[in-house]
Amino acid sequence: MSAGLWNYMFEGLLVTLQLTIFGAILGLVFAFAAGLARLSGNELLRGMGFAYTEAFRGLSALVVLFWLIFVLPTVFGVQLAPLFAGVLALSLNIGAYGAEVVRGAVRAVPQGQIEAAIALNFTPWQRMRKVILPQAVVAMIPSFSNNLIELLKATALVSVVFLSDLTFGAQLVRASTGNTAGTFGLLLVAYGLIALVFTTLMRLLERRAAASLGRTVPPGMIARIFRRTEASA
Repeated sequence: MSAGLWNYMFEGLLVTLQLTIFGAILGLVFAFAAGLARLSGNELLRGMGFAYTEAFRGLSALVVLFWLIFVLPTVFGVQLAPLFAGVLALSLNIGAYGAEVVRGAVRAVPQGQIEAAIALNFTPWQRMRKVILPQAVVAMIPSFSNNLIELLKATALVSVVFLSDLTFGAQLVRASTGNTAGTFGLLLVAYGLIALVFTTLMRLLERRAAASLGRTVPPGMIARIFRRTEASA
């Protein structure tokens, strides 16, 4: 490929990374807000959390993206920047799945520890911050890691609305070179490598979070392979 075509791919890679990272951050905000709302004693908050979770788990991220890109300007006169619209659509979708992760992890904290915090006269906020969340977050990370990879794969949807992500760049390269198999083979490798990097980072984060509670996480497959190689050398 020429330097110009490689530039298309590189610019698309940057957009894909922005969509993934910013989408994950905003999705995390939605996940914690909705997940904790569903555990609230306030019926209105529980209802709002339930409505958001069920609505955006059932809606296609592509349909939400079409609404943000095409319907908002036409019907409501609100024009969003394409990159922000992509981040918002993806984060709303992944945040709904993450909300269930948050809710399940918080509920999994042993009731005895919560009762002990109550006995120590902790306020509800202190119980959540000092007892519940530190343990729940460790349980959330593996599921959040899966959600992050799903978010990465979902970023390819933005190419449908002509946002120049990695997939859109690959389509331009394929149209210019006519090499379909080579271009999309490279695309497969690129997404696989990005996913591997994100998975490794999340695994390290899980280890750090578990270590902060005095726990250990079993080594991953790659670590086990390296240990076996070193032992046999």
